[in-house]
Amino acid sequence: MSEHLRQEMRERLEDFVDSFVVKGAKPHDVFDEITSAVEALREAYDRDPDPMNDTVVAPLLEEPSNDWPAADGKPRPGGK
Repeated sequence: MSEHLRQEMRERLEDFVDSFVVKGAKPHDVFDEITSAVEALREAYDRDPDPMNDTVVAPLLEEPSNDWPAADGKPRPGGK
């Protein structure tokens, strides 16, 4: 990772932490939660680095369905 990207990441992390501290969270608690979340993300990435290609996930991320009653010109329940 380039030094420029490291600096940008650090600045964004500082802003992220500050956004919770100004709402009353203790910095140490925010760091603990970030650490836990990063560990979980790392484990998930190790299991499946590209979930978008999964046959289970990919269909869920496609365009929304038009399964609502008026999509086919059908009347809504209740007659309207």
